[in-house]
Amino acid sequence: MGGLAGEEAELVRRLTSAFLEGLRSVLGEKLFALYFYGAVAFPETQALGDIDFHAILGARLSDGERRALVELHERLASDFPPLGGELDGYYLLLEDARRIRPPRDELRPGRIDGSFALHCAHLRAGRSIVLLGPDPRDVYPEPSWTDLEAALDGELDYVTRHLDQYPDYCILNLCRLLYSFEARDAVTSKAAAAAWARDRFPEWERPIALALKSYAHLASPREAEAMKADLARFHAFAQDRIRALLEEASS
Repeated sequence: MGGLAGEEAELVRRLTSAFLEGLRSVLGEKLFALYFYGAVAFPETQALGDIDFHAILGARLSDGERRALVELHERLASDFPPLGGELDGYYLLLEDARRIRPPRDELRPGRIDGSFALHCAHLRAGRSIVLLGPDPRDVYPEPSWTDLEAALDGELDYVTRHLDQYPDYCILNLCRLLYSFEARDAVTSKAAAAAWARDRFPEWERPIALALKSYAHLASPREAEAMKADLARFHAFAQDRIRALLEEASS
């Protein structure tokens, strides 16, 4: 699972096993598939902030199943810290997963997977771990670039709204957005995009390097402050660059 070090890799393996076992216990045959995607599926990943997943369901959840799933996630958070509390995913109906329209989460009905097109692209490209179910290409639709661009715009909006809250994540995600819009390729990791951005924009090497260090929980307080000092300027640079790329593509 990625390039994770021994202890974290072992934690992910034990968490994965307990999660799948718990889902089967709660959902039985209603659980059609379980996929991990995102950082955990990329070989260059050195540290995880969370674990992204889709649990695909053959039928709607009952209220009792929702309560049991909430209890399962609480138990995993307690038994497998810190990643047990960072299972960041969606419970999707199979019929919804087969459409490109952003689907509603069955566990938390008010929540929508607004980045669904990006997730489809990653899952279909093999950047996934199949824990249960068929090849993702047999489940998920192929997104168009228009679909992906709309999802990338949503990611940029999220970054803009959370700069102060998650500065390291935001810098790395801006690298990923810059790469995606420039290469017209939405399937990349934060680590790979950061490496690309350091070569492509050497003037921003310092905040990107510090963001990688901070994201791996290795930055000193002084380094974290230095990273934050460059955050607003890097965000403005990325926005301007993306805007120029979009204007160039539409002309």
